Amino acid sequence: MLQQDRRTFLKNSLIAGTAMITPISLMKVLANEHKSQAYKKDKIFVGIIGTGSRGHHLAYLIKEHGHELGMEVTALCDVYKPHLDFTHSMIPEAKVYDDYRKMLDEARELHGVIICTPLHGHAQPTIDSMERGLHVFCEKAMARTLDDTYAMAEAHYRTGKALQIGHQRLFDPKFLRGMNKVFRGDLGKVTQIRAYWHRNNDWRRPVPEDHPELERFINWRLYREYSCGLLTELASHHIQVANWVKKDIPVDVRGTGSISFWKDGREVEDNVALIFTYKDGTQFVYDSMIQNRRHGLEIQVLGHKGSLELETNNFFLEDPPPPPKPAGIVQLLQDLEENVLGKVPIGSSSWDPEVAITYKGESIVNENITDGTWEQFTGFAKAIREDKPIPGLFEEGYYGSIWTLLGQEAIDTGQVVGMPEKFDIRKFRR
Repeated sequence: MLQQDRRTFLKNSLIAGTAMITPISLMKVLANEHKSQAYKKDKIFVGIIGTGSRGHHLAYLIKEHGHELGMEVTALCDVYKPHLDFTHSMIPEAKVYDDYRKMLDEARELHGVIICTPLHGHAQPTIDSMERGLHVFCEKAMARTLDDTYAMAEAHYRTGKALQIGHQRLFDPKFLRGMNKVFRGDLGKVTQIRAYWHRNNDWRRPVPEDHPELERFINWRLYREYSCGLLTELASHHIQVANWVKKDIPVDVRGTGSISFWKDGREVEDNVALIFTYKDGTQFVYDSMIQNRRHGLEIQVLGHKGSLELETNNFFLEDPPPPPKPAGIVQLLQDLEENVLGKVPIGSSSWDPEVAITYKGESIVNENITDGTWEQFTGFAKAIREDKPIPGLFEEGYYGSIWTLLGQEAIDTGQVVGMPEKFDIRKFRR
């Protein structure tokens, strides 16, 4: 699809009803940034720290679509030369570094930094970049520990620089439209949120045969020192969305998890199940596994008037309108069948089988052509040009990350876990 068509789609599908979007009107951000043509004369130069699979993908997106925002990658950094060389071959004009501190010292043209290192390596480059006056886009989750996550928040507020976390659903048209339905009351009172993310692979990446010592370096997602596995890599997205729905954060979380299938030396669970509780009693129920992909992924928002299935772009009413009656000969045959066969009773009037409703619902957006991965850079470009964060965007990423880590603590301890007061960042905004 042509880029102009995509921009037209975003504008037409997102602008309606934006006043009720919280925490901010992200559709307005998208529309305004695309409407201005000034950026063509006002280049944004960014560096990428971490050029593995995610860093390479984001570098590719900027290479292919960066002209829309006047954004260019001018510096690349990675401690692993094969990754660095692979991404550099795609953007040969970029300068390359094997130490991010050297990049920050020498690449003086930079306006922003994109951080795609393994999770445990997010915090220090993020903090150092903001302290150098650069705006930062950091992939989710924010950090491996609560203290590192908080330190990143403190640096964000202290420096005034944008710290945007890679939760692309905040820029996904079907999620934005879906949130309008939630906040407008189309679902009624939301009483439960359910989400799952199921895959079927061992999550391992090949290690060079002549360098077995790179096992933990390459497969960092499988080891506790570097990752919380399913929680930080997958669940953090859905926790952010649940908080967005509730315009709040949970009061506590309980959970369980185990290594039930992939017994290959990994230290992170291959299946988890958690329940997050909000102060009004609403529950967010989450499970994830990597040994069965039958159900894929979904986040369901359930109210007494309707339901959303946001990943698959579906909206359902509890009392859907009746289907139109068939006309002509079809109606006649149905009437004859009913008169001849009658209605066969299958139980008393007090019994009604509570099977799943077969009503197919309606689409949230008419054309689902983007998941927000590229559009999130529209917000990042706006923050760089205006030299200030988009209000409310960082807090979505922060609390999504904090409650991801608290979920892991609940699994590890077998206890119901709340958020310690020290990690409440509302004090920075008073």
